[in-house]
Amino acid sequence: MTTTQIIPLVILVVMFVVATKWPLNIGVMGLVASFGVGYFMLGMSDQEILDEFPASIVLTIVGVTYFFSMAQRNGSIDIIVQVCVRLVRGKTMLLPWVFFIMAATLTSLGTFSPAAVALLAPAALGLAYESRIHPVLMGAFVINGAHGGGFSPLSVAGVLVHDIARKNGFPIDQGSLFLASFALNLILSALTIVLFAVFGKLRDMHSNEYAGVDTPRTGRPNGQQVLTLTLILVILVCTLGFHLPIGFTALSAGLLLAFVNIREHKSFIGGISWSTVLLVAGMITYVSLLQRVGVIDTLAQMALSIGAPLLVALILCYVIGIGSAFASSTALLTAFIPLAGPLLATSSLSASGTVAALAIAATVVDVSPFSTDGALVIANAREADRQRVYRQLMLYAGGVVLAAPALAWALLVPTGIM
Repeated sequence: MTTTQIIPLVILVVMFVVATKWPLNIGVMGLVASFGVGYFMLGMSDQEILDEFPASIVLTIVGVTYFFSMAQRNGSIDIIVQVCVRLVRGKTMLLPWVFFIMAATLTSLGTFSPAAVALLAPAALGLAYESRIHPVLMGAFVINGAHGGGFSPLSVAGVLVHDIARKNGFPIDQGSLFLASFALNLILSALTIVLFAVFGKLRDMHSNEYAGVDTPRTGRPNGQQVLTLTLILVILVCTLGFHLPIGFTALSAGLLLAFVNIREHKSFIGGISWSTVLLVAGMITYVSLLQRVGVIDTLAQMALSIGAPLLVALILCYVIGIGSAFASSTALLTAFIPLAGPLLATSSLSASGTVAALAIAATVVDVSPFSTDGALVIANAREADRQRVYRQLMLYAGGVVLAAPALAWALLVPTGIM
């Protein structure tokens, strides 16, 4: 590993230490570090540094939080929450599983996982506060569900992985990939329930401090709430039926809703989760520089040089998992699946099992606050609770990064089940 690769990696570690010790936004540090490393070390212009700035992700977070902060303020989310509570007839611990199935259904039908999380997270988090379910637990179930259906033969990721594997000479079975992803995320969700139960976090007593703080509920929806609920339906139809980008769609719906209550428009702008925008934008921009200087590729090549096929597969799962916690899962899948070619060519490992393990390791870690899915969970937490949710989601994501790649590897690679 060269000096040009080591120094940015060390800076990343320092950023995490600083962000853990002090309440500083690591995204701001990421943007500053991107400038320092890109401009002074790599000789890049500001435009080149910002080439990987995640504009579409930023727009998604801005649009979704802009619209749904209005929906939260006018009580529309509370109405959805109450309907969900009635549907489970008081068995509130079934609610995370309901959202898991809903998210899996959306993504298995072709919805991109961040879009599914963006659609479901506002109601899911509102329901968590109402039902005293830990918001991190609820958010994890939404994300796991989205990934559970995320590799169906109809999904973007499923088609992408299949095509990359086929082009590199080791075709895989799409149905097996889908079933493996669903099963692993189901197991991970069950383990999450056990983990939260062990630590006494299934019921979140702090939720009472944040539930219903935005607006009092009313029995019958008023005109503004009816319009908001209609717009939510329109967003669903536009994004799922016509595949319109959810960021622009949500912004358009939010602007229409703002005209109805124009006196409070400034407070609606304040409802956008700017801290989350900075967090995601800064970290993705910085990690893209690490990819640009070859840090991820170097780590992967170091793994391949070890020689023991099973161990190499495990290391690759961890490299892609850790990388995906801070960068685009899709980008890393595109880069890493071809790297499995030499490994598969010189061993008896199953192509479908190895590729499935890599694909799952790359996506389950998207509960990280630095990924789009994890950031959407934080953005939809109540404002007064956002810092707590960020810290606890960070801890949970750390556990997932440590355990999930090994779990995917153990169940799919040595067993030869696929």
